Amino acid sequence: MTETPAQAAAPALPDRLSVDPRSPHHVAAVFEHDIGIRLNGKERNDVEEYCVSEGWIKVPAGKTLDRKGRPLLIQLKGKVEAYYR
Repeated sequence: MTETPAQAAAPALPDRLSVDPRSPHHVAAVFEHDIGIRLNGKERNDVEEYCVSEGWIKVPAGKTLDRKGRPLLIQLKGKVEAYYR
C-alpha cells in the first residue's frame, strides 16, 4: 500500500485519543485529517474516545446527557483499530 502525500504529512495516531478538547488525550493535529475507527472489524462513526492498547472505545449512550450537558458515554471493549481514511 502506497502512502499519498497527505498521509505522509499526517502525524502518527496516538495509542489513546479523545475528541473532547478539554481532555489530556486530545491531539488537535490529528483531527486535521479524516480518522477511521474499527471495533472488532466493524467501522464505527460515533467514537468519542479510544485506547488501542487497552482495547476499548467510548460512545454516546443514546441521547442521554450528563449534568453538564455533555453526552453520557459508555465503554465498549474489543479489538480497536485506528487509521487514516
